[in-house]
Amino acid sequence: MQKFWKKITGRGESEQPAEPATSPPEPSEPATAAAAAEPVKAAPAAQQAQAVETVASSGAGSAQPVKRSWRERLSGSGFARNLTSLFVRHPRLDDELLDELETTLITADVGIAATHELVEDLRRRMHKREFADANALLDALRTALITMLQPVAQPLQVSGRKPFVLLVVGVNGVGKTTTIGKLARRYRDEHRHVMLAAGDTFRAAAVAQLQEWGARNSVPVIAQGQGADSASVVFDALQTAQARGIDVLIADTAGRLHTQAGLMNELAKVKRVLGKVDASAPHEVLMVIDGTTGQNAISQVRQFRDATGVTGLVVTKLDGTARGGVVFALAREFGLPIRYVGLGESAQDLRTFDPVAFVDGLLPARLTG
Repeated sequence: MQKFWKKITGRGESEQPAEPATSPPEPSEPATAAAAAEPVKAAPAAQQAQAVETVASSGAGSAQPVKRSWRERLSGSGFARNLTSLFVRHPRLDDELLDELETTLITADVGIAATHELVEDLRRRMHKREFADANALLDALRTALITMLQPVAQPLQVSGRKPFVLLVVGVNGVGKTTTIGKLARRYRDEHRHVMLAAGDTFRAAAVAQLQEWGARNSVPVIAQGQGADSASVVFDALQTAQARGIDVLIADTAGRLHTQAGLMNELAKVKRVLGKVDASAPHEVLMVIDGTTGQNAISQVRQFRDATGVTGLVVTKLDGTARGGVVFALAREFGLPIRYVGLGESAQDLRTFDPVAFVDGLLPARLTG
């Protein structure tokens, strides 16, 4: 551990993320409430194949975007690049390789305790000559990382309740509204009737942004405009969803810092108001986490879990510059189901979390030489 602390001395806590790069452009002419409230139309029959993971293009004549693999999406992340570089620089099986691995995992936000436990187990096995070469150690690392994530790989099931109420929460700038738009597209392409509730009445243009997503996906949006009471909007949306026989209601909420007690209390109020219409609602409190925020995500989840009873996570922005290790830290710290991960900007890049595909995308496939 001493080598590690020498290497990262002075590294500070991650800053709050800026406004998400993945948010859709603000509409030049926001959809009207009347247009947004049109009944949901069934998706074309051609979209039925692979509806969960492959989303059809919204344009009638546009081509289907090519769906890139997990490895293609994750190989550019800081975590994947550093792991690949590590094994290239240290192809020999020795303690120096494990020391470098420890540094790489901790700086990728896997967490000190989890990293130390994992690396020391590999070190013990190496000294017992369980690994013939670095490839064998790489295979053992792969197995250990997948094992850490398997318990939280629990896909979200939105059947069984009608409407199934999904309350989406998170701090500013994590891609929350964009995630809602992608979820609406996913569920619509599963031939479910979907409705959105514009509960983010705090941020300027948030209502128009959600209405634009509704217009794109032919999904109705219940809204009252900026400055309206968020709990009132969600209350009206749930009553409307019940009357129309909607399958899934996704409620947006104002992005807020987890340290703002007043806003966190307002979020708890939204949850209580939903319970007055349907005692079992919300059926899922889905928190969106920015994969680039590092260990700060831990404190965010802790505060939101205490205020709203978070039941599932979405980790976004795992492609590009994200360190990515926060997924392992969240799994170890909370054990909350990771429902989806964001691997890019398009709707099809919101993937159901698959721990095997995720880990395989981070690690080099095989060492050469």
